[in-house]
Amino acid sequence: MNYLELKEKHQKEVNEFPFGFAFSKEQFEKMMQEFGLTKNDTDKIYSIGAGGYIKKSDAPAMDEMFKRHNQELKDAIKNDKDGSGFIYQMFDYELANHEYCITHDLEETLESLSLTEKDIEENENLQKGLKKALKRYRR
Repeated sequence: MNYLELKEKHQKEVNEFPFGFAFSKEQFEKMMQEFGLTKNDTDKIYSIGAGGYIKKSDAPAMDEMFKRHNQELKDAIKNDKDGSGFIYQMFDYELANHEYCITHDLEETLESLSLTEKDIEENENLQKGLKKALKRYRR
């Protein structure tokens, strides 16, 4: 599976997860109703920030989903034997997505991948893939 396929697979799972969002009292009441709860059942939900909510009963499934996504990314990185396949695709996509061509700052790209500069320094294949992806931005 290439990077974009994995990213799309993960996004599909997130889109299908029963998150709720509310930015007003009316939206909150509608969201609670969609959760099968009353507006007073606030002890049965968690705020996930930015106006997002989940039912407490869905918290273990959400945690498992994000842990699995993280592990699948790590496994795909590990399975790229020389950094020229999945790792290159990953960096190429995320550098563009985080406008490296404008900022020339790796921070957002690395954050989006849950990687640090130390991770790159300690993994030759990550170094090779990043170097290859950065070539398009060098003059």
